[in-house]
Amino acid sequence: MAFQVSPGVEVKEIDATSVIPAVSTAIGGTVGAFNWGPVLEIRTIGSENELSEVFGTPDDNTAKHFLTAAAFLKYGNALKVVRVVGGDAKNAVSGGGGTGQLIKNEEDYDNNYSTGSLSVGDWTAKYPGVLGNSLKVSVISQGITSFTGWTYAANFDSAPGTSDYAVSIGKSGANDELHVAVIDEDGLWTGTAGTVLETFAFVSQGSDAKKSDGTTNYYKDVINNNSKYIWWTDHNSNLGEAGNTISGVPGGSFTTHTAAMEASLDSGVDDNAEGTGNVTAAVIATGFDLLEDAETVDVNLLFAHPDANGAELIAEDLISIATARKDCMAFVSPPIADTVGEANPVAAVKAFADGLTSTSYASCDSSALYVYDKYNDVYRYIGAAGHVAGLCANASNVADAWFSPAGVTRGQLLGVTKLAYNPKKADRDTLYKARVNPLVSFPGQGMMLFGDKTLLSKPSAFDRINVRRLFIALEKAISTAAKAQLFEFNDEFTRANFRNMVEPFLRDVKGRRGVTDFSVICDTTNNTGAVIDGNRFVADIFIKPARSINFITLNFIATRTGVDFSEIAGS
Repeated sequence: MAFQVSPGVEVKEIDATSVIPAVSTAIGGTVGAFNWGPVLEIRTIGSENELSEVFGTPDDNTAKHFLTAAAFLKYGNALKVVRVVGGDAKNAVSGGGGTGQLIKNEEDYDNNYSTGSLSVGDWTAKYPGVLGNSLKVSVISQGITSFTGWTYAANFDSAPGTSDYAVSIGKSGANDELHVAVIDEDGLWTGTAGTVLETFAFVSQGSDAKKSDGTTNYYKDVINNNSKYIWWTDHNSNLGEAGNTISGVPGGSFTTHTAAMEASLDSGVDDNAEGTGNVTAAVIATGFDLLEDAETVDVNLLFAHPDANGAELIAEDLISIATARKDCMAFVSPPIADTVGEANPVAAVKAFADGLTSTSYASCDSSALYVYDKYNDVYRYIGAAGHVAGLCANASNVADAWFSPAGVTRGQLLGVTKLAYNPKKADRDTLYKARVNPLVSFPGQGMMLFGDKTLLSKPSAFDRINVRRLFIALEKAISTAAKAQLFEFNDEFTRANFRNMVEPFLRDVKGRRGVTDFSVICDTTNNTGAVIDGNRFVADIFIKPARSINFITLNFIATRTGVDFSEIAGS
């Protein structure tokens, strides 16, 4: 601002209209074994169909993980999924001599395998697993003897030749184009052997080739950027000039070949089984490591299939992550063996819960659920954690995060055939005292979550899911907005601006039944000289959370004829 020498009016504009942003409360996060898809990479999935497209349809080894993830998607439409594999998993390759190659994801490929010469042939499957063993790649160049005689010619408009880009730079005889077809050779993908899965038409051997829109047309890059099934790993030996620039190719033209260059992929390995040496609890934990950082990964509801060989370890890992993040909840299930075929499931589940860390950032359910696996036409028991996390997502979507996910209104379980056991009133009392939320089936009312406790062992407002999720939502929203105060002056204007931002937000939450009362103190009482000199800013936000009803008392009183009700109403 220029210094004023003579009298005048200075106009300043100050923005005091900041508002609290909306924050997510319904994003799920899970880790599991799947038959396809990137390994140790977070993918956001919006539906069960998308789950199967990205991570493949399940088999006996992966069904429980898949169905647990799919359970959440019955209630919510945002799920972060991380695939893990055992140590022996391999991508199928075109020339590995019986030895596959583990390429986990795109970052792994770019960092370690994109330069070629891996001694595994021209192509590898995009991801590890036996599904890759059904892939075949067929490539033709301009010199093919009979284009119409090529098995896959019907999938292309005409034979390859010289690209428009080559012509545009004066290389009309470059003969740089290729056609590439990816085939489901054995029918593992489509059910029909020989089905063409995808094609890449008129791509170029030239590393500098461009499409009309300016994007790359180099066959290696086009396939790596767009294929759902394969990575390039080397130039075919018959394409000796591939990878050169079009303008600099020796001899002025690229190598052509009179017949199709075909390669079947094999040596892919799943390694998806539960247990030692396969997908252990420790392997699951490596996947959840990707969801640890609250600053970079937005997730609200963590859950996983309770591995038969490490349900306790998985539960504690989830609890540790949620407690450290402080912006999400973990949902854990007891081992399926504790509730299916167990003579005393209540005692087994109580023992499991008793061993879990006390925290308000997690909850535990009571029973495995019997669900239909349409992919394999069988019924299976799965842990309920995906369903319970989904109920919380649904509560956020149909009401707010601070509404309980339990009961007749918002606690109904979807797609469940039966419970492993249905606890009676005395059993529910035992479970509730042990911090376990019962899953119940009432005649005419369906199956539902019938409790909303967290795993906090001491009496507190935070021993209820709705209160914990209320504070998560408030803390996340207000702390996000508070970043606007960083590097401002700690003076009355800044403090007033903060109060003017927070108080309307909390009034709105109160109107939506999340809190019964609140108070925001941000003034010189808590921003003393010492606080200001320490470059700090303090706000005290007092919240009276709304409480869910867990106990109802109905008093039915018989009276004598002629008695006025007002006479006994207070008795």
